[in-house]
Amino acid sequence: MQLQDIAMLSTRMFKTNPSRTWLTILGMGVGTGAVVALVGLGYGLQGIILERIVFGETLLSLSVANPASRTVVLNQDVIDQIAADPLVKDVSPMVSFPALMTYEGLTGNALLQGMRPSYFLYTGGKAVEGELFTNETAVEDRNSVIVTSAVLKLFGVATSSEAIGKTVTFRVFVPIEGTTDQTEVAIEKSYKIKGVTADEASLAATITLDEFASYFQIPAYERIQVRVIDSESLNAVQDGIIERGFVVSALSKTVEQANKIFQGIQAVLAIFGGIALTVSAIGMFNTMTVTLLERTAEIGVMRTIGASSTDIVILFIAEAMIVGFLGGVVGIGIGVGIGFFFNGLLGIAASNFGGEAVSLFAYPIPFLVFISIFSTVVGFFTGVFPARRAAKINPLDAIRYK
Repeated sequence: MQLQDIAMLSTRMFKTNPSRTWLTILGMGVGTGAVVALVGLGYGLQGIILERIVFGETLLSLSVANPASRTVVLNQDVIDQIAADPLVKDVSPMVSFPALMTYEGLTGNALLQGMRPSYFLYTGGKAVEGELFTNETAVEDRNSVIVTSAVLKLFGVATSSEAIGKTVTFRVFVPIEGTTDQTEVAIEKSYKIKGVTADEASLAATITLDEFASYFQIPAYERIQVRVIDSESLNAVQDGIIERGFVVSALSKTVEQANKIFQGIQAVLAIFGGIALTVSAIGMFNTMTVTLLERTAEIGVMRTIGASSTDIVILFIAEAMIVGFLGGVVGIGIGVGIGFFFNGLLGIAASNFGGEAVSLFAYPIPFLVFISIFSTVVGFFTGVFPARRAAKINPLDAIRYK
């Protein structure tokens, strides 16, 4: 039997029984759509979490902190030694002292931090309003300050945009080296708020490290970000710093763990969707069996005029695969449609309530291609048994079948 004949005969169902054929495709589509929607939800949740922390620079950075025992500290000598490692591209330190911050006549407790622009880059810091420090604006930035969203809540500022351009002053409590005492130092200078970060957990204000060092001596830094040259160098540099006694964490490890967790979530969601797909496949199998009974006489005629049992098998399997493939396409349309609908609702809600729009559902192209192939394979397997049964029918018995 020629390919053209197989294509013509395997698509006759759309003419002879269009209602049942399209209902079968729709049933298969509903099951496939459930898989697409649920797994798309898993991809969307993964994207929402990871897109806020994953940047190229952050994945190649190590966060180094002082141990609780303070047996070793991150002083300038230690930083110079770490920076001398050929596997290290850059080291960006951060220092902080407790302070009293005054904004619009109100005073509250906050940490005054000093850091370089690269520190924001290596930690994945983002400004929800205004701008962060940059190397190009280093001179201007010595008169600026970056505050967290938590600071604005402390002072009762309704929106981040209100704070941009306002000035703040600080009275800083500087530790006295060798003791547990502190001395209060008032900075006789006002700083203009340049940007606001999304951090809602830390009451902190940040000035440039050069500006910080012009007022205070820095016996030790609180934390440093170590940027390695490539991903292969992460473990070696991390092990070397741990041997020095410091606490090291890598965002790349956190991302790997998060990806494993989300893979588990996607698998669970896929199982629930797979149940609906199984029910649809059973319905499709039943339809193919009914089709076999209805076409028994036709099979007898085809065998009588020269069609082989292999031709009959190919014909039925081709028909099942076409239904499976179209069911997959319909399912992709249903699942993606559900995702776009809910993403649109979230976008509208975010715009009405002043929030940030997010995509709760996401559909990577490779996943959608896999679904279309998978649904075709499901169609193949649901057509195998009816096809084999049709091939075994005796031509004379088939002609007499009513």
